[in-house]
Amino acid sequence: MSAQPERRRELDDSASGRDFASALANGDGDVAFEEVYRRWSPLVYSVARRALGDGHEADDVTQRVFISAWRSRNSYDPAAGSLPGWLMTITRRRIADRWAERARDRSVPDGDPPEVGSAAGLDGVVDRLVIADELARLGEPPGQIMRLALYEELTHTEIAERLDLPLGTVKSHIRRSLNRLRTRWEVIHDEPGNDPR
Repeated sequence: MSAQPERRRELDDSASGRDFASALANGDGDVAFEEVYRRWSPLVYSVARRALGDGHEADDVTQRVFISAWRSRNSYDPAAGSLPGWLMTITRRRIADRWAERARDRSVPDGDPPEVGSAAGLDGVVDRLVIADELARLGEPPGQIMRLALYEELTHTEIAERLDLPLGTVKSHIRRSLNRLRTRWEVIHDEPGNDPR
């Protein structure tokens, strides 16, 4: 009898993080990871499906989660948390990435671009670039929160539920982010009282 079926049965009985980490250390990472995928991919898919509302996107997110888990498998530490908890952290991040992709897809303007000579068209382009640049500078989670608020037009409560964050945290991030955007906006537009001299 080969060692692989025995190892697979051992992982199947407990599928604990310690077993996974031990299998990685012993060079049985492929077999262990196969069992982790078999056992936990339905949970990852269910969470992604519930969050995204689309089976195809959930399939894609599930694949991305396990690719990320495979690439970072040696960094898994059972003392830091459970194996399903580690996978759910990766899942939340890949779902957030997908939401950001959706927001970017929606933010691409439809129709003809503004005329280059048009002052209104140029101002609009500059405004969008300033906002996009500042959102990129915010980091995460403030940038993600602001993209959900601005591009998906979600309420504070909806954002808190989607990102599994306390409502007060979401409100604080939005307030601080709006203050940063306003400051940058004033500098760019050289409003009265904001003389750069």
